[in-house]
Amino acid sequence: MTTQTVSRRAFLQVSALAGGGLLIGLYGRPGAGAQGPQGAPLSPHSFIRITPDGLVYIKAKNPEVGQGVRTMLPMIIADELDVDWASVRVEQAEVDQEKYGVQFAGGSLTTPQNWTLMRQMGAAGRHLLVAAAAATWNVPADECSTANGEVRHAASGRTLGYGALASRAAEMPLPDLATLRLKDPSQFTIIGKPIPGVDNLKIVTGQKLFAIDFTIDGMLHAVFEKCPVFGGRVRTANLDAVRAMPGVRHAFVVEGGDDLTTLVGGVAIVADTYWQAKTARDALEVTWDEGPTASQSSEAWARRAAELGPQPPAQWVRTDGDVDAALASAAKVVEAAYSYPFLSHAQLEPEVCTARYRDGRLEIWSPSQTPGNALQAVARTLGIDQTAITMHQLRGGGGFGRRLTNDYVVEAAWIAREVNGAPVKLQWTREDDMQHDFYRPGGFHFFKGGLDAAGRVVAWRNHFVTFGRGTQVAGQAGHTGTDYPGGFIPNYALGQSLLELGVPTGAMRAPRSNALAFVLEGFLDELAAAAGYDPIEFRLQLLQQPQIPLAPPPGGRGGRGGFGSQFDAARMRGVLELVREKSGWRRRTSLPAGRGMGVGAYYSHMGYFAAVADVSVDAERRVRVHNVWVAGDIGSQIINPTNAANQVEGSVIEAMSHLMSWEITFDRGRAVESNFHQYQPMRMPQAPEHIETHFLTTANPPTGLGEPALPPVVAAIPNAIFAATGDRVRTLPLAKSGYSWA
Repeated sequence: MTTQTVSRRAFLQVSALAGGGLLIGLYGRPGAGAQGPQGAPLSPHSFIRITPDGLVYIKAKNPEVGQGVRTMLPMIIADELDVDWASVRVEQAEVDQEKYGVQFAGGSLTTPQNWTLMRQMGAAGRHLLVAAAAATWNVPADECSTANGEVRHAASGRTLGYGALASRAAEMPLPDLATLRLKDPSQFTIIGKPIPGVDNLKIVTGQKLFAIDFTIDGMLHAVFEKCPVFGGRVRTANLDAVRAMPGVRHAFVVEGGDDLTTLVGGVAIVADTYWQAKTARDALEVTWDEGPTASQSSEAWARRAAELGPQPPAQWVRTDGDVDAALASAAKVVEAAYSYPFLSHAQLEPEVCTARYRDGRLEIWSPSQTPGNALQAVARTLGIDQTAITMHQLRGGGGFGRRLTNDYVVEAAWIAREVNGAPVKLQWTREDDMQHDFYRPGGFHFFKGGLDAAGRVVAWRNHFVTFGRGTQVAGQAGHTGTDYPGGFIPNYALGQSLLELGVPTGAMRAPRSNALAFVLEGFLDELAAAAGYDPIEFRLQLLQQPQIPLAPPPGGRGGRGGFGSQFDAARMRGVLELVREKSGWRRRTSLPAGRGMGVGAYYSHMGYFAAVADVSVDAERRVRVHNVWVAGDIGSQIINPTNAANQVEGSVIEAMSHLMSWEITFDRGRAVESNFHQYQPMRMPQAPEHIETHFLTTANPPTGLGEPALPPVVAAIPNAIFAATGDRVRTLPLAKSGYSWA
């Protein structure tokens, strides 16, 4: 074991004497202790504070946008620290990646990035408290044990509470975290237990909690008018008239730049109240230089995709075997064209950020999912040193990937610097949010598949017409070739062609997977039907095939890596078998006319999930989802079962919004849909009567849950509609085909 002696100066630095409390004394030189995923040093003193009355304050390091990490991460620390959850108080960490490691909410990465690290933080705290007790009693530390926030010495019957030990624990040397003995899972007292969210009471009673609720003395309110066409710039604006309106303090043109992820051109208005700022904006008259994106439209993209689909792709992404020969000799050939639209994130809280620039320093209060990236973007755009910026994490009212991009943070910071002194709260409208999103990209897939006489898939060709600029695929618009069923079909070809795009795209909950699951699982279902196979059995047999390694594509560049490269067929078979059992899949043949069951299975963000939907469709094409069963494998531990079920149920509901009515279309480079009257989410009466969640525990490290349960549902419901009606859904949203929710 290596140890670190804490100097008197360091001890004083961590003596948090307010109320007589002490930080556990682990102040150390940079580099001491564990390291975060990008090398940032982690030390338990950053996370744990114990007061003399035994209350344990634990920092939640990552942004909270509804995924439950503000409860989950402290649960891990508290369990290894060996305290009663009732004595824990959760505090939100400030943005400081040197102290806390990477602070990030996205990609279902919080659990895999922090599972071991947070356990080490708790175990290190426990080690120091034991060392303090052993020194107090003059006994060997290995004779001591811990439970419920106290150290016990069984031989003498003595106990000391953590509150009484906190001061002396600050004097103990920091252990080598790599050598700490972590709990056996059988010893967990908090992990694996259903724990309510620490913010639940505030949420359900409407207390101020979210970024949109934030206020500070002397705060002004800002709005920002941008060109309706992405990348457009201001030509003229009636600023003098706007400045003369009641309450308006500032109105000015922001030149912006070409990077849509940071600061674009527009007009900023700052007023005493939000309503005054909005009223002034309504009177704003701007002429715009709209730029080249004004020539683009959804109608033109669809027309061009239909032309490209039958042609050879511009680029091969993956080729295995000889697809042409396999199709020529196939007993059956199935062809189908699938498409899906652009989507807006539509999180309930529109973008909002507060900033104050004063005396050369900038302070920001933001719900960003990537606060570290936000700091970099602000520093780069404003031309100031990052050390002059302080950022506070506020809870976001949803995110789903939209807050990975920090354009609204940069806007608020820029406006605050122009105001120079007063704090400024920038608040977007719903229309701003929906018409200036980083959208889930649409796409077009042209399939041809071949079956042999035994009903096995012998050939698969997919010409994917997607979006980009030049030869560069747009954000989250790719298909890597590692996505299942790639690698399990002996003759497989994936090619792509690009449609020119000036509209920004980005990650949306289960990025790529939320669209690819619909088309890949839909076409697999078509092949199963053509083969006369049970759809689940068809998938299980395909997953028994030896996995083919990804070879370089012929004569060109192709997608590589991605989550699909880690695919484990046995784990996917496991969740398919579990959902078959739990759903009573075999009873589907006895369902009445107009009712059917469909399946979807997908690997996304290190999670293996399968879903079965039980659906009925009436003569007016009204769809009722009666039941949904979801089976998942996210490794060896479900940290918080309450939140796990919540994440799965939320995924089912959001998937249904994706399916029925959500679509963003573009005309002359501008988003047509502007609010929920045109972009309707699921309503409560339309929700499934029953959602059932099951987890398959496997000997794999725990992974995240925010994303992977959604994609299979996007496939299962359309496949159930086919089982109920014989109508194969190949285009989303369902409303385009005349469907509606019952």
